Amino acid sequence: MLTSQRKSLILDVLRRDGQVVAKRVAEDFSLSEDTIRRDLREMAAEGLLKRVHGGAMPVAPELPDFSTRKGVSSEIKERLGKKSASLVRSGQLIFLDGGTTTAEIARQLPREFAFTVATHSPTIAAELEHHPTASVILIGGKLYKHSMVSVGSAAMTAISQLRPDIFFLGVTAAHPVQGLSTGDFEEAAIKRHIASCASATYVPLTDEKLDRVSPCLILPIAGVSGLIVTADSAAAAIEPYRNLTAEILEA
Repeated sequence: MLTSQRKSLILDVLRRDGQVVAKRVAEDFSLSEDTIRRDLREMAAEGLLKRVHGGAMPVAPELPDFSTRKGVSSEIKERLGKKSASLVRSGQLIFLDGGTTTAEIARQLPREFAFTVATHSPTIAAELEHHPTASVILIGGKLYKHSMVSVGSAAMTAISQLRPDIFFLGVTAAHPVQGLSTGDFEEAAIKRHIASCASATYVPLTDEKLDRVSPCLILPIAGVSGLIVTADSAAAAIEPYRNLTAEILEA
């Protein structure tokens, strides 16, 4: 088997299983474990996967700061924002997570009827300063500056008093096997807590977040109501998610 063929098959295993166990793959391909480990080292150097003890995991996305993220994929985020905002109904309480995609949701929210927005992000609250019909609940706590959101026990306690109709969850990575994840332990915990309080949770996803894994698990894909992706996302990339219980909405 050619090296290029082995690497292609290894990537197929990674997409399917969310991990590569070197010993198991070596047995399946009838190759030596040393050969697979060498392939994994080379693929890690090429940025195709992340080496871990005994095998490999999908690449964790980079975590640029909030200011840098504001300029990324703005047209795509606008489409995701419009589709997400179309789910909002009169009189609802919605919870907006922090992040640049959810900021776009805030900009696209309906203006013809009244509703309430809760958020633990001061930047999201600021987006709604001049919104004519949205009441705003701002959750306080310890500020996690990277994502500009409140975390910690004070935020947890305040969120526990709310029962949002919809939570728009922001993540840094999504994988059909490894689930929805982010880069910070405390931030993952508060996202999970908000989802547990909400009637429905939807996750807008830009393409670069698909088939990636960040260090801290938030929820499995089956733990949310739906994923919001662009209509021109590659069909092959979306297909593994269609076999799960979350609804797929296209923007």
